[in-house]
Amino acid sequence: MEVAPMSEIKRKKTESFEAFMRRVKKRWQQSGKILQVKKIRFYEGDKSKNMRKKSALHRLAKAEKIAYLKKIGRLPEELLKKSTRR
Repeated sequence: MEVAPMSEIKRKKTESFEAFMRRVKKRWQQSGKILQVKKIRFYEGDKSKNMRKKSALHRLAKAEKIAYLKKIGRLPEELLKKSTRR
């Protein structure tokens, strides 16, 4: 990812802070920086092979435990309702 240099916007002598911020935001909006930041804000990269494997093993273990508890009739009510909702 390439990092753009800071924008060179200076406050004028007689300009209020609110007017300066409006001008800065308008410049950012026109340059597309705000749109770019919103796009990448919640981006999560691909998980490594080890992390995917660990997650899959965790899901399998949890499913086996729930199946066992369901079989012996010891599954708590709230988990029983969650699993039958699908």
